[in-house]
Parts: sequence; structure tokens; C-alpha cells
Amino acid sequence: MNKNLIYRSVLLFVMISCSFACKKYLDQVPDDRITIEEVFHKKATSEQYLANVYSYVDDESNQWDGWPWLANSDEGDITWSKYTIYDLNIGNISAGNNLFEKWGYYYNGIRSAGYFIAHIDENEEIRSLNGQQLIDQYKAEARCLRAYYYFMLMRQYGPVVLVSDTLTPPDAPAADMQLPRSPFDNCVDFVVTELDKAAAVLPLTPVSNGLSADREYGRATKGMALAIKARLLLYAASPLYNGNTDMAGFRNADGTVLISQTYNQEKWKRAADAAKAVIDLNLYSLYKDPGGDPVKTAQGILLEPWNNEQIFVRKNNSLWDWDVNAMPRQAGGWCGIAATQEQVDAYFMKDGRSIRESSLYSETGFTDVNGVQVFNMYMNREPRFYAAITYNNSIFQGGNMSAQAPVSFFVSGPNGKNGHPTDWSKTGYLIRKNVGPQTNAGSGGNGQHQNRPLVLFRLGEIYLNYAEALNEYAPGNADILKYLNLLRERAGIPQYGAGNNPLPAPAGQSEMRNKIRAERRVELAFEYHRWFDIRRWKIAPQVMGDLHGMNINQNGNSFYQRIVAVKHLWLPGSYWFPISQYEMDRGRLMVQNPGW
Repeated sequence: MNKNLIYRSVLLFVMISCSFACKKYLDQVPDDRITIEEVFHKKATSEQYLANVYSYVDDESNQWDGWPWLANSDEGDITWSKYTIYDLNIGNISAGNNLFEKWGYYYNGIRSAGYFIAHIDENEEIRSLNGQQLIDQYKAEARCLRAYYYFMLMRQYGPVVLVSDTLTPPDAPAADMQLPRSPFDNCVDFVVTELDKAAAVLPLTPVSNGLSADREYGRATKGMALAIKARLLLYAASPLYNGNTDMAGFRNADGTVLISQTYNQEKWKRAADAAKAVIDLNLYSLYKDPGGDPVKTAQGILLEPWNNEQIFVRKNNSLWDWDVNAMPRQAGGWCGIAATQEQVDAYFMKDGRSIRESSLYSETGFTDVNGVQVFNMYMNREPRFYAAITYNNSIFQGGNMSAQAPVSFFVSGPNGKNGHPTDWSKTGYLIRKNVGPQTNAGSGGNGQHQNRPLVLFRLGEIYLNYAEALNEYAPGNADILKYLNLLRERAGIPQYGAGNNPLPAPAGQSEMRNKIRAERRVELAFEYHRWFDIRRWKIAPQVMGDLHGMNINQNGNSFYQRIVAVKHLWLPGSYWFPISQYEMDRGRLMVQNPGW
């Protein structure tokens, strides 16, 4: 590895230390600077170094230029062609034109965490003030973060290069820095071991230096480490990684197979046990609106800061920018983050059935709702639909709107194609989920919910992870329906085989699998899961491609026609991103991902 990358954090602290002096630049002397050794002799500078390790927990709210998980799946679309996501959707990607490249970024974080782990025991000031306990906690935080960065690499690139805990000297021969990729299962075992080590030391609630938990939210906890482990093991048990004979040719140069060719059902048990371990902490609970409104519940899961469902969050983020991009032009927004018709169709009816199963669903006619004509496609839907989707003639108030008003996407309407050269939805929908209604574009994002955290892991996902893994390992286990129904009860729709007006319980493992996947698509919509789900289930080639919406080129009744709105291209190599040619040239023992 490049020695300049190894010492990225060292350079950061040299720059920080320069600010300690009050002299002009030309008056500075070497005594104004601190060395890397001194960083780990002082409590304040060590904590600054750890803060730098945390800085690699990236802000995924930018889903147009920073991350592709929303708009390179079948659930959403970013309307503008000027952003990186457009290039990805038309297939303009290669090892030489590597979009959304994170390989080097996360290895920087891994090295920074590793250096901290190797040196924090040298800090006698912390030990004298707080004892060994705080040093151990800080080390566990860095270990958890390093494991998380490995996981982030694995979900995007598949098998990765595992870097030794022994730091490579900057003057080491180039040959010592050449490492091959490890088989995916080996990567999983390594990361799980690291997370287990961290979880054994991390506190149950975020605390440091005696500060209250609300001052320290966002720091690593036991629940955070176990939640990362649960998601990783669910992915590892899934068809993409568990006996995937389509990847038989994906090997290192020495013939080492990188994706397991033998199906192992025990991987599902391992995933189920990991999810249950998070549940059994009894630290987290499903968020519910205090007034019992299921629509407000669905909104508050992400909008109410620090609620007890949230396990791992990023405090600092640009969600205000998400808000403005997703808001209609009527609200001062940019009308650019759209839901697809496929995602609209995924939501249940209020009777808990899918649109294919429910007698309540209709694609003909209109219903008068307080003087507004609403297409019957949008009537009688479940509460999560109304919390997540802005559809034609739905009522909206947010941004700079002083009162509620219907939102129109007709071609000549206030948010339609004719009203602006670029800011219009290609599908005739906008995403409403996790949009802070009081964010005002004119004031730079000031307002209610502006400072909410970006939720990366929450208990609702853990319930779904547990139900899915348990159904694959022990179909018929009572916990499968229990945890699926807890989410449906919270959503305000009938449960399967329980509660008031129950629906028939799914018959058999296959039907239950379909119900779990359908629930996951709705419950976790627009939270950056769908991209990974359709790949790990190996259904992406079937669901990507032509995606639909309403006919935004029309007014009136002619608008309500399904048309192909966008195309999200699927390429043979699209299961993982290519490793950039730059990294391949540096790591000569690495092999490229299939299809690139």
C-alpha cells in the first residue's frame, strides 16, 4: 500500500497542531508541531485521532452524486442527467471509469483505525485520568469502525484484501505490500471476529468521559457492532454468496475460489442467531407515534431524532439537501427524487393484501377527496404508502408552502415537465419518506428535522433479517410470523394469522419467503437496502431494466397511464462494482471482479 495513504491521519494531526500556535506562518518553528508519537501521549490529540477514524462513516444521503443505492435499483430514480448516477444507469462504467469509487476511501479508514488500535495503549494520560477502561473502550470503538469499513467494502466489491494488524513500515519493499483478495467467507469470518471482540467491550449506550448519552449519540455501542454483524451474516447466507455456482470462475491467480461453491444452510442459522442477539439486548423498540397515527409513525421512524428504534446513525449529514431535492417545486424544492411505479405497486392495500390480491384495488376511476379528484390507484392504500409517496393530487405542505395544497405532476401543472427545463419527475411521483416537511430551500435548509441523524441501522431491519434467516433455516418456526407481524401491526395493517381480521398465514417456506421479501421492500423502502437485496437474492436481472411511471407528457385523465419512464441498465458485471484500474495496477496480486 502507498505509504502516503498509511500516514494520512498523521498529516491531519500535523495540520491540526499548527493551529495551536498564534504566530504567523513564517514565524513558526518546529516546536509548534507535534509528532505522531506525541499524538498518542496526549488525551486530547488521541481523541481527535479517533474522531478522524469516525469521519469515514460516510454520509449516504447524497444518492445522486455520492451513492447509487436508491437510483440504481428498481425503487427510485434521480431525474437529472448531470449527476454520476445517470452514467451508471446507462452503463457508462468500467475499471477505467470507475463511478462511486470507495475502495481507497475505506482502506484509508481501515488503516487509520488500525494505527489507532496499535498505539492507543501508549497513552498514559488517559490511563492516569480514566484508567485502562477508557483506553479499552476507545480501542473497541476503532475495532468496530474498522470492521464496519471492511463490511462497506465487501457489500460493494465482494471479496476484499484483508490487511494485517502488523503495520507495514513505510520503507518496506513493494513486494511486501502485494496481497491477494481473500475468499468472501474468510472475509466474513474475520469481520465477525472483530465485531465480536468490539461488542465484548463496547458500552450498551453511548458514553465517554462521563458525558451524558445524548451528547455522545453516534459513538459505537454493543448494539451497533451486533447489528453490523447481523446484516453481514444475512448477506453471506444469501444466494449470491452461498453456493453460487455462477461464480465458479471467480478465482485468484493461484486458483483460490473467492465465492463459496457449496450451499451451507448453517449460514442462515448463524445469521438468525446474530439478529436475535440484537433483539435480545432489549435496548431497542419499534417507534410508534404517541398519538397512535400509523402514518405519523411511519414518518417518525426516521424523522424523530434519537428515537429508540435507531441503532446506528450518522449525526452530521446533508439530509436537508435530500429534503430539497425530493420536494415539489410548489414547495421550493427541485422535484428530482422520484419513486418508480414498481415501488408504488409494492405497497399493500389497507386490508394488508397486495394490489394483485386485494378487491380494494382499482386502476379505473376517481374518488373525490375534499374536492380533489384522486385516481383510484392511490385510494385505500396502507399507511406506509401515504408516508412515503407523493403522487398526483396528493396533499403536501412543506418547504416554503404556507398551507396544504394538492401536488400535480401533469405536464402543464405546477410541478410538470413544461414548467422547468430540468426539475421534474420522470415517473410522476416523488419520494416523501424521510423528507423533513419544514426544511425550507430559501433558508438553506433551516427548520424542523434539519438536524436529524441519518439512520443507518434500525430495529425494523433487524426483525426482517431475523425472519428471513429463520425462514431459510427453520421454516415454520413461530418467531418468523411473530416478528413479521410486529411490523405489520405497527404499520396499521392486518397480520398473518393473528390479531383482528387476520389474513391467512403463508403456507410453506416459499410463500413465506415471498411475504418477507414483500414486507422488506415496503418497510425499508428508500433506506438504501434494495440495491443489495436484489443482488444477494439474484433477482436483479429480472427487476432492473425498463421501469415505469405515469405519463408525464399528458394532462388530465391521459396522465394516468403506465409508461416506461426510465431505464436502469443491468450489465453482466453489475453484482459488484469494478475495482479501479489504478488500484489494480498497484495491487498486482488482485483479480478484477467478474464482468469487468
